[in-house]
Amino acid sequence: MEDEPVNIREYEEIAKQVLPKMFFDYYNGGADDEYTLRENMEAYKRIMLRPRFLVDVSRIDMSTTLLGYKMHSPIMVAPTGMHKYAHPAGEVATARAAAACNTLMVLSFSSSRKIEDVASSCNAVRFYQLYVYQKREVSATLVRRAEKYGFKAIVLTVDTPRLGRREKDIKNKLITPELSNLEGLVSVDVGSKGGSDLAAFASQTMDPSLCWKDIEWLRSITSLPIILKGIITAEDAVKAVEMGVSGIVVSNHGARQLDYSPATISVLEEVVKAVSGAVPVLIDGGIRRGTDVFKALALGAKAVLVGRPIVYGLAAKGEKGVKSVLKMLQSELELTMALCGTTSVNEITRKHVQTEGDRLRSLL
Repeated sequence: MEDEPVNIREYEEIAKQVLPKMFFDYYNGGADDEYTLRENMEAYKRIMLRPRFLVDVSRIDMSTTLLGYKMHSPIMVAPTGMHKYAHPAGEVATARAAAACNTLMVLSFSSSRKIEDVASSCNAVRFYQLYVYQKREVSATLVRRAEKYGFKAIVLTVDTPRLGRREKDIKNKLITPELSNLEGLVSVDVGSKGGSDLAAFASQTMDPSLCWKDIEWLRSITSLPIILKGIITAEDAVKAVEMGVSGIVVSNHGARQLDYSPATISVLEEVVKAVSGAVPVLIDGGIRRGTDVFKALALGAKAVLVGRPIVYGLAAKGEKGVKSVLKMLQSELELTMALCGTTSVNEITRKHVQTEGDRLRSLL
């Protein structure tokens, strides 16, 4: 019997072995030089933990709430596209695994399974991630479908007026994605003339004119709460609060958009301070360990979203693999909390971590 993976890195290795190179590179790659892709993970390694001892940690409670919905832990499933590249069951398998782990999934606009299929696959709380297309009615139709089938919030991605330059996809000549939710709404037969079909499709569909006033347009077509995904500066965070959004995701799109933008964990505290508790702040990008989750919570995140590790688990073992990845991260977080002397997520504070900035200031 083959050994079970014991960490996310081992799941990544299995995914690399079982997936065609084109699909693994699609999931794993970043923009341009992939500096930010590496930095998203390296920045976590530069944050040290400050444990407190002689605390009764015989019972640990990782539960939290987001927009009133309770989760077993503050670890959510991030919106990542085209899960059928990883496993035939696609997002349905991912949704079932998230439900089994009592956590919240954000379904990608670029899902390879229909909204209706995911909604009927299991009983769970889910959010829907949205891109705004040049043909606004395409986006509006999908928002209405998500609301009709019980999704509880819209997560609007704001960092993609154009698609980042993903050189691995260009070299691999990434094939046209299967986007079931767009059937009858827009053609995905784009003809990339030798490059990435995804890039060609995005260039013909994404709306580069999307701006702050369009938050009002989105609010006019849905009664669901709106969360903005892709905020990495205090200035945009303040503007988001002024626009009345219900939450913010600190995200650089998994380092797939603008290379040399900062690692998300390095700007989390800036965004948290800017919103001053007005809305919950979430974070994605670079999370591979329960210690990473703990660090993000200590710096002010309400919860984290995990993307690539979910796909690694899906590619390796289907629904079972996604469950394993989520439970692995939950178990690691629980252990980290115990070893740091915290019995609930509310007890995790800024004093439990030391950043590079802290160390520099200590020398002054």
